[in-house]
Formats: sequence, structure tokens, C-alpha cells
Amino acid sequence: MRWVTVGEGWRAGSLPVETTRLVGRREELARLERLLCGRSRLVTVTGVAGVGKTRLAQRAAVELAPRFADGAWWVALSPLTKAASLPYAIFEALPLADQTTRSVIDVVADYLADRDVLLVLDTCEHLAEACAMTVQAVLAAAPKLRVLATSRRALNVAGEQVLPIAPLPVPDTAPTPEADIAALSPAAIRARAPKDVGAPGNGDDAVALLAERAAVVVPGFMVTGDNRADSVRLCQRLDGLPLAIELAAARLAAMSPTELTARLEERFEVGDIEHEGTEADPPWHRALRTAIGWSHQLCTPAERLLWARVSVFAGSFGAGTAGQVCADGLLPADQILDLLDALAGKSILTVVAMPGGAQRYRMLDTIRAYGTFWLRNLNEHDRFRRRHLDFYLTMARRIGAAWLGPDQYTWYDWATAEHANLRTALEFTLTETKPETGDHSALELAGSLWFYWYGCGFPKEGQHYLERALAHDPEPGPARTKTLWASSIVFMIQGNPAATAARAAECAAAAEGIGDADAAEMAQAASAGAATISGGEQAQTVAAPAAEELLAGRRADELTLATLLAWAIRGVTYVLAGSFQDAVTVLEQMRLECDRHGERWYRAYGDSIRAQAELACGRPEAARFYAQASLEVKHRLNDVTGMSMAIDQLAQTAAATGQKERAARLLGLAQQLWSRSGRPQAGLPEWVAARQACEKQTREALGDHTYEHTYQNGHDTDPDTTIADILSIPAAPESASHDDT
Repeated sequence: MRWVTVGEGWRAGSLPVETTRLVGRREELARLERLLCGRSRLVTVTGVAGVGKTRLAQRAAVELAPRFADGAWWVALSPLTKAASLPYAIFEALPLADQTTRSVIDVVADYLADRDVLLVLDTCEHLAEACAMTVQAVLAAAPKLRVLATSRRALNVAGEQVLPIAPLPVPDTAPTPEADIAALSPAAIRARAPKDVGAPGNGDDAVALLAERAAVVVPGFMVTGDNRADSVRLCQRLDGLPLAIELAAARLAAMSPTELTARLEERFEVGDIEHEGTEADPPWHRALRTAIGWSHQLCTPAERLLWARVSVFAGSFGAGTAGQVCADGLLPADQILDLLDALAGKSILTVVAMPGGAQRYRMLDTIRAYGTFWLRNLNEHDRFRRRHLDFYLTMARRIGAAWLGPDQYTWYDWATAEHANLRTALEFTLTETKPETGDHSALELAGSLWFYWYGCGFPKEGQHYLERALAHDPEPGPARTKTLWASSIVFMIQGNPAATAARAAECAAAAEGIGDADAAEMAQAASAGAATISGGEQAQTVAAPAAEELLAGRRADELTLATLLAWAIRGVTYVLAGSFQDAVTVLEQMRLECDRHGERWYRAYGDSIRAQAELACGRPEAARFYAQASLEVKHRLNDVTGMSMAIDQLAQTAAATGQKERAARLLGLAQQLWSRSGRPQAGLPEWVAARQACEKQTREALGDHTYEHTYQNGHDTDPDTTIADILSIPAAPESASHDDT
């Protein structure tokens, strides 16, 4: 989630950062504002490829966001290849972390039901039917929702308002007064106040865009009396299409507008021979196709080849990954970075800055489609899609095996950045591979990503792919048993004990059949987890003995997920039984082993459980220490359930030490997060009761009015800022003899 500052407050939202100014489009922006702030609940911006639909929607969303109390949320659909992924993309764009087994679209509809939200669905054309059905469902469920879509064609939904946008206007070549020419300088355009975004709007928009983008590659570039005629003719040849103009502007570093226009006119005269007469010719506007094809022709052979090969990536990608997937004898790995930068310099790729100074690359959909066309033309499309899959499968295996170690934060950052590519690899292996030939990559990839589904907050999408992989490949073997236990723990974290137990039993039988001891151990741990989340007698009669057995049989100096589950389960069952010091003992053992291996993720679960036990033992400062230690890790990993658990513990600790207003604020913040997870207090009746007792105690101490006001303040705060404030106050418990890491 991103929190956008508005005035002195904050507003939820997930709009992409604007890296360039929008030139022109003042009338279109005004129309969008009137439509979306009036009676129109669905507005679809349509137009040909490269006309600037996404850029217009981005600027409109930024300007309109303050009018929506619950934020403006951006959903990028271009990386999706299958309609089935659409609900998950919307779910993941919203501030949701629902860990129940409800359908994704139901969760999205419930979340939006009473919220005042602008939802932007960008690039709908390849999923138009699915988008239409989804939009109808959420609009019916959420009366205050507004949807802004971009698509090359309308969605054909009842009540839809379609806003077609044309290319930017281009003036004639008649002489223009020097004052008008000066108005086209980048400095003059940038100097306009924010309310004048979109200027000049006087027929010179296309030329103004050329001038502004050219100034990036040629500092000081201006449209003058000397080059105006050629600049206008260039924009006319490109029919005012923004993407075509931006591609042309990138070439002004190597030639003048006069040379550029002459070269482009030669292409128009001979036709676009690279596409002419081919069945694969996409229905692009001739000007855009010619501009892209011309940019392609001006690239070196190595740049063209890399352009084609990186088209297999979805979303963004790093230089190292591009080298792994695309390098061979024709494209040596040590040349990839320079070639990527060269393509970025030609506006074929966009550089995406990442936290910490790293950078990734992204390709516009239309340019990616051109690269895909050439990759197919080279008969290399299937080969490089397979190399793409093999790379991500190798990485999933590597991270899955190393997840319980010191590099969790690094792996988390990598996996979340590569989400679109992981999804693309999964779709490829689920639709293009054949298990009967011995290719079990669907099971291997879905199962190896257990850490992502379970540990990085994507259980719903994980279950979707795990179930599809199991149906796709029924062949017994290690890949299937891993996928079965991965499915069981994902059901567990979604609070479905029956499905968890059933899948664990299936895994146990399959593991016995092939002698897979590790899978059998995981099946036992998952079965114990199912009994734990069932609560009551099962926790003591089934879960506790199973956990004890797993701990007794654990291998020395080896940290496994089954062992971590067993420790956590034993800690919970001790707490539920009132054996609080026993819980502290077993959870301290867990913490020490995790610290020895550099493991944070599951240690944080143990710390949260330990906070309950420490508070029950009368050690509130120790409880605060372990709750904050858990919160720090869970916040870094964006684990909403883990954060909610820790903040609940901090609220109960504050209430126990007489800090009633702090307790009320923390209860409000925790509830904000629990409402996103869909399973308050992780579904355990005892935890629900503990929170309710804290709420009652705090309300009675403060009085209804003060409690409600303070609780609401906590509920309405920016979680990231508030959590940072919580963590800034250190805790040093009497019982802790070592520092938190």
C-alpha cells in the first residue's frame, strides 16, 4: 500500500509515480472530471495504441484522488495473460490481505461495498469480457465506487460512458510569431502552474510534446523559427500520436529535425516492409507502426535481438535477470547491461528506479508486442518463453530451499518485484507443458513457491495456482507431495481446518507411497495446524501431541518448516491451556534456534505468541518487547495478519499497564488491519475473546465517548507512520538477555 499525503492528513492510494508531464489533454481531463464526479460510475477511455490512454488516466486519477475518501487505486492489467488472474490483480492492488477461503471477487466486492473509491483498470482490451463481468459485479456491490478504465475498445457495460481520445493536434506549417514559438520551449511549458497541466492546448500540443521530450536527450532543445517547419512536418507524419512522437524525439540526439523528418518520410514512401503482408501484423495505426519499425531499424542488430528477447518478460525486470534469460553466443552476458541502457536511451525501454538505488526496466505494451512479433518471426518465441520459465523455476527452488535463513528480506523483495513474471511463468507451464512427457514444471513451480504463497501474503492466488497445478499433473512423485503440503499450509493460513486436514491426509498418503520423509513430516505438521485453528479440545488432544512428536524427532542443527510449525503450535497450545511459563520456555528455544540460523519470519510468529504468555505471567515490559520484535519483522514483510496480532498484543499490554488511551488507539489500528485480513484474531476463539475483554476493559476505563473518539483516531491513521512511531520506542524486558535483531 502507498499512503499519499493530502494537506496535513493522509490518503490511501496506489497510483503510479508520474515521471513525465502530461502535455495537452486539458479538454479530455475536464471531461473525465465531469463524468467521474457526476453520475457516471464507469468511464472507459478508448483510442488507438500509443495515443496516451494510460497517461491521461494516470493524470486524471492523481487530480481526482482527493475527492475520494477511501483513495484512488491503480490496477495494471497489461502483465496478465489469462482472465482468471484478473480478480487477483484487483485484490492485490487494494489494501487487502484476506486470508479466508472466500472467492476473491466476493472479498473485493465486500471491501468496496461501503467505500468511496476510484478504481483504475489500465489496459483492458485483451481481457475486455472478464473486465466487463468484474466491473458489473463490483459496481453492483459498491454504490459509491467509480471505475476508470483504459482500453482500445469499450467494455459494453450498462451505464458505461466512453471517452474516445484522438491523437494530439498538430498545427499547419505556416509561420508562427516568435512569442508562440517561445511558448513551446520546455522551460516555458514546465513553468506553468499545476492548474495549467495540459497546456498549451492551442493546436501545438504535438509539437510541444516533441520539444519537451527532445530536451531530455538534447539539453536546451527548443522549437525555433529555423526548425519549426520540420518539427511540425515530423509530428504530422506521426499523426500526432504521443508514443510515436516520443520515439522520434529520442532520435534527436543523433540527427536534426530536418534529417529525422527526411528519414521518416523515406519510410512512409517505401512502406513498412517489416510488417507488410504478414498474417501477424497487429492492427496498429500506420504512423505508430512506422515509428516503431523505424526505431527498430535504427537499432543495432544486437539491440534488436535483445528487444525481441526481453519481450517475454511481464511487468518489469532487472539487468541480471535479462542476462540469465536472454544471453547466449549471439548476445554475450557482459553486453546485456549496455544494450539495455542503449534501448532505454532510444525510449524502447523505461528505467524504473527501485529503493536502494537499484533499477529495473519496463517496456510499453505496444513496444513489447512489436518485440514479440519479431521473436516469433525468428522462431525463438517458444524457446525464450521456456528459458523465462526455467529461470523462475530455478529461482523458486533456490529461494524455497533457503527461505528459512538470513536472506528472507532480500528474497521477499525479489519475489514481490517479480510477481508479474512469476505469474507469467506459472501460466506458461500450466497451459503449454505436458506432464505425460515427464515435464512436471507446473507442480514444481507452484510447490516451490510455497514461501511466497504462505510467507509473503499471497495465499489466495497461491491456492488458485496450487489447485490448478495439482489438477494439471496427477503424476505421483516428489513434486506432487511438495505441492500437496504447500496447499495444506496455505489452507491453514486461510483458516480452513477441514481443507487443511484433508490436504494433509492426502499428502501423508502420497508421501508414504514414494517414501518421502520430508513431505510426511510436513503433512503431520499441517494436520497439527488444522487441529490448532479448530481450537478447543482438538488443540490439546490432537495438535499438542503431534507437535511434541515432531519436536522430539527433529534433526539437530537443522531448521525446517515442520519444526517451526511444531514450536509455534506447542506455544499456542500451552497458552490456551494456561501453561504460560511452559509456552515461554518452548518459544525461547524456538527464538534461539531461529536467531542461530538468521530466520526472522517464523520467529516473529513465535514472538507474538510469547507476548501473550509474558503478559499472562505478569511481565508487561517483556510482552511489549516481544510484540514489538514481531511487529518489526511482520511490517518489513508486509504480513498483515502478523502485524495485526502484534498490535493486538501491544494494545492488551497497554491496557494492563493503565495506558488506556494508547490501548484504544492500538485497538483501532489493529482493527483497520484485521479488516483487511478477513479473519480477525486468526480465527481462534480464545484470541477473539482476549481482544473483546481488552476492548471492554478499555471502554469502561475511558467512557464510551472518549473510547470511541480515541479508537477511531487509531483506526484512521496511516499504518506505516504509526507503526514506525511504535517501533521508535524501545522496550527492554527484564527477562530478555539478548538483543532483538
